[in-house]
Amino acid sequence: MSILRIRDIRLIVGAVGLSAFGDFLLWVPLALHIEATTSSAFAVSAFFLALFGPVVVLGGVAGRLADRIENRRLLIVVSLAQAVTVAAMVLTTGSLGATLALTVLLGVGNAIGQPAEFSLVPAAAGDQVARANGVVEAARYLGMAIGPIAGGALAAAGLLEVALLVDAATFAAVALAAGRLRARRHGTGGKAPAREGFAYLTADPVLRLTLSAAVGALLFFSITIAAELFYVRDVLHASETAYGLLVASWTLGMVLGAVGLARRVPPAKLAVAALAGVAVQGLGIAGAAAVPLLFAAFAGFTLGGIAHGVKNVVIRTLIHDRVPETLRGRAFAGYNAARNAAELGALGAAGVLIGAIGAQPALLLAGAIPLAIGVAGLLFLTPTPTLRRTAHAALDA
Repeated sequence: MSILRIRDIRLIVGAVGLSAFGDFLLWVPLALHIEATTSSAFAVSAFFLALFGPVVVLGGVAGRLADRIENRRLLIVVSLAQAVTVAAMVLTTGSLGATLALTVLLGVGNAIGQPAEFSLVPAAAGDQVARANGVVEAARYLGMAIGPIAGGALAAAGLLEVALLVDAATFAAVALAAGRLRARRHGTGGKAPAREGFAYLTADPVLRLTLSAAVGALLFFSITIAAELFYVRDVLHASETAYGLLVASWTLGMVLGAVGLARRVPPAKLAVAALAGVAVQGLGIAGAAAVPLLFAAFAGFTLGGIAHGVKNVVIRTLIHDRVPETLRGRAFAGYNAARNAAELGALGAAGVLIGAIGAQPALLLAGAIPLAIGVAGLLFLTPTPTLRRTAHAALDA
């Protein structure tokens, strides 16, 4: 690999890690601030809907922008706009309405920036896309792990404005990193409709099966985000420290899976690895819930995290591999929108499910159903040399 390619990959990896760190650094103190000043669960829910909703609603538009505008320039503009948006939040923390409005703008930036970053990876990595995707995802997970710790510390110290300014600085740093990239992905999508990327995902039999399984599993798996806290506290009777370590074990597993295992998957086995990842992450969660002991929870969450890391990387690589260059932005944006919609749906249902059947059964279902989906996907996967031609024929019809 050339020095320029290595340099560009490092810049993208650093930008992704910084972005994830800044996002989670912001979410924790800002959500706590909204809860403390409003005492309203609806206000906190509105904050997260404002943040994640644009990724779902604007998936098609964001993907079309990524396919029509040179991606490096798009990433620079979006990151600078997000830096200004977060900096403006410093002046509006006393107004819930203004904070939510700015949060929507921040979510719009995320919706546009993520497909641009995804589409830049092949341009920077060349024939090392799988390896680059593993490192990119590992950087994202590390940012997700460190960000909440820093955000919680700043929130505890009453330094919300400092957290906002640090997050704004991370967006500025992402824009700077994008500005130094040598890799380019010029607009290639012409005036094709935004839905064409999603249409390709559903027309390609391998992508349709694999991504449907991944999104369907998320609709149940994401229940763990709410259930695991109650499981640790009410079933395992463990401390807050144990809960934090349990979450950390999942994140550590994701890093190990993304860096250590995903790049070893042969290109011909990407779909198999993704579906196996769905099944094994479900097995890890179901195992943790089935045996109500703390060591079993750590083992299950670590196993599930490893599988989750592998799954995320190989799905990125599978989309890079099977989707034409002209559609990658729209294809990823469509998948990203479906994934986020599933997660929001799961979070909305989690409270009702936990209240109805309890944390342990809810956690067991959150693992068992994805396990069944992954196994069913492996049974239905029948790759043949004609699959890609089938997808093209379906689009032409």
